[in-house]
Amino acid sequence: MNLLSSLFGPPSPSLSVLELSEKLKSNKQTVVIDVRQPEEYREGHIAGSMLIPLGELNKRINELPKDREIFCICASGSRSHSATKYLISSGYNAFDVKGGMYMWQNAKLPIKKGTAA
Repeated sequence: MNLLSSLFGPPSPSLSVLELSEKLKSNKQTVVIDVRQPEEYREGHIAGSMLIPLGELNKRINELPKDREIFCICASGSRSHSATKYLISSGYNAFDVKGGMYMWQNAKLPIKKGTAA
């Protein structure tokens, strides 16, 4: 076991923003949760994503389906990594989106502004 694994545990399953974009195109049932704060979400988010700030995840976990993959995203990847680890420990099939919304926007992928519909 290397030093990082011993300090932080094993890495969480993850995927790139381009891989998530392809999943969203091919599967309309894809679940994306945005774990940022509401003001960050309003500035730009992935259409169809569900806003569940990281601090609320433990209270709102029952809103998530256990029978589908869940993709966690935040601004840069730190909060989504924590969310992914929590969901996995709670029995969910979760993945961290590497680089978060920063990489999503850097890749010029579409964003939606405003609150959730």
